[in-house]
Amino acid sequence: MKVKFYATLRDLTGKKEIEIRGVKTVKELLDTLDKMFPGIKKELIDEDGDVNGMILVNGHNIIHLELWDTELKEEDVVHIFPPAGGG
Repeated sequence: MKVKFYATLRDLTGKKEIEIRGVKTVKELLDTLDKMFPGIKKELIDEDGDVNGMILVNGHNIIHLELWDTELKEEDVVHIFPPAGGG
């Protein structure tokens, strides 16, 4: 699947987009990404375990799907945005 990073996550990963295979859920994807890019999970999950930022699977926000248990397929496109900042 394609995983696309935005804003400060591009700085953290050094990439705009990567391909990942073999993950079945958003939770597995984040675990895999955290091994590749240490600290990315901390950016995307708050201390209560809620989404911090926005994760879209094929244009649909995971908070409107199955959250961390949202199933992923090899042909999916995942867009990951960091938390909004500013004032």
